[in-house]
Amino acid sequence: MRLAAREGLEGLSIGGLALETQMSKSGVFAHFGSREELQLSVIREYHARFERDVFAPALTAPRGLPRLRALFEAWMRQVGPAFNAGCLYISGAIEFDDRPSPVRDALEAMVRTWQQTLARTIAQAVAEGHLNPDTDVGQWVFEVHGLALSLHHDARFLRSPDAVHHALAGFARLLRHDATPAGLAAAAGAPTATHLK
Repeated sequence: MRLAAREGLEGLSIGGLALETQMSKSGVFAHFGSREELQLSVIREYHARFERDVFAPALTAPRGLPRLRALFEAWMRQVGPAFNAGCLYISGAIEFDDRPSPVRDALEAMVRTWQQTLARTIAQAVAEGHLNPDTDVGQWVFEVHGLALSLHHDARFLRSPDAVHHALAGFARLLRHDATPAGLAAAAGAPTATHLK
């Protein structure tokens, strides 16, 4: 995971991992069998940690906007400057967006799983009466994903100290557009995101 954060998925190699772990190349090869399987193993591990650190905590929040907000804020922690590894879904998509391979397929499947979870959570907020009945779930997924991409870019590439603030302000703007009074009250009762900085 540390190597992938530093070198990218494409920079992973059996030899590089052997050097990092002070193992023999044959010992590392025995664990993974190929460079591609090493990359896939890192993606699977990242997804397991994403489920543990983003999905699982959000599920403890009440259905509707509190859960949606918890999901968004957990993802912002994963993408933001305080998380050393960055977001492998974002950096991996940049590396493999137009390169067909099992690695790209694995990344795409995991991103689609994440987006489906996000869409379900938004739809639940509509069902709970926290978002307007005519809320466009697909548009919400697109814009929330866009906030994460912008945060990743500005916080990690531009080192902008305002990136987290802008991401949270963007989410608040989405809420003001589509949230019902009951939804705004429910969201206001959720924990604040000052800890993201």
